[in-house]
Amino acid sequence: MRILVLGSTGYLGGAVTERLRALPGLRLLRGGRAPVDDLRIDLATVTRGALAEQLTRAAPDAVVNCAGAVGGSALTLAEVNARGPAVLCEALCAAVPTARLVHLGSAAEYGPTGIGERTSEDSPARPVAPYGATKLAGTLAVVDSGLDAIVLRVTNPVGPGASPAGLPGRLTAELGRAVARTPHGTVRVGDLSAHRDFVDTRDVAQAVAQALTLPGRLPRLINIGSGRAVPARNLAHGLVVEAGFTGRVEESLGNVGRSTAVPWQCADVGAAEWELGWRPRFTLRESLAALWASDGAPHPARAVGEPG
Repeated sequence: MRILVLGSTGYLGGAVTERLRALPGLRLLRGGRAPVDDLRIDLATVTRGALAEQLTRAAPDAVVNCAGAVGGSALTLAEVNARGPAVLCEALCAAVPTARLVHLGSAAEYGPTGIGERTSEDSPARPVAPYGATKLAGTLAVVDSGLDAIVLRVTNPVGPGASPAGLPGRLTAELGRAVARTPHGTVRVGDLSAHRDFVDTRDVAQAVAQALTLPGRLPRLINIGSGRAVPARNLAHGLVVEAGFTGRVEESLGNVGRSTAVPWQCADVGAAEWELGWRPRFTLRESLAALWASDGAPHPARAVGEPG
C-alpha cells in the first residue's frame, strides 16, 4: 500500500508519519515544502494540473492531508486551509480517483456550544475566527468531492512539535525560556478560563492509521478528541509541574478572543469508536510529559541563567 502524507513535517504530520512507518507492508511517501519530502508540494500555490501530474506519477493508494496553517493573515489561512484541500480534491479526482483521502479538520469549525454539551458531527458549524472558517471551507471541499474521503475533525492536539500559535506550544516555549533564566520568575499568559478538549497527537495518528486501513466506505466526518473538557488552567498547571517551574504564572483575565467567544469545547467521540474502533489512550498528563520532554526542557549544554 502506497500512502502519501502531505504536511509530514508539521505538528500532526510528524506524529502521523511516525505511526504510519510502523504499519507493515506500507510504502510511505512524504509531500510538502521541506527538502526531506519526496514530492515538493505547496498546497497554497500549486495548480490542479501540476498536482495531478505529481499524483499520477506517485500513484498513491491513499493520501493523508496534514497540511494546514494555524496562524498568520486571513489570506495565508485561506490559501492553505481552504484552497489547499480544494485543489487536492480536484487533482485526486483527475489523477487517482480511487485513492482514499484522510483529511485533518479542526473542532474550531464548530464554534460556540452550550456549556456541558458534547459536540456531535451533526452539530452546526459556526466558526468565530478566520482559522475555523477556513478549516470549515476545506472540510466542505473534501466532503463534497465525491472521493472516498473522510475528515477527522480534531480537537486541541497536544504533543511534541506544538505550534507557538496555540496555547500548548506557546506556554512550553515560555516556560522553557523562564526555566533557563531562573525557575522563580514570572510567566504571563492570557485568559485560561476556557474549557478545552485536549487530545494526544499519538491518538490522532492512530485514528488516521485506522481510517486508512479499514475496508469499505467510511462516514464523511468523524470527531477525534478525548471526549473530556478540562480548564485550560489544567494544561498550564501540568506544564508547570513538568518544567519544575516554581515561579508565578500570571493570567490576564478578560481578553477578547476565541477563549471568550468559545468558553467550552468538548467533542462527542462515540462515532469514532463505533465506525473506526478508535478510543483515546493517552491522558493529558502523558501528553504534557511528551511535549515538555521533546520541546520544553532546556538544552543540556546550556546552564541555567544563560540566555535561551
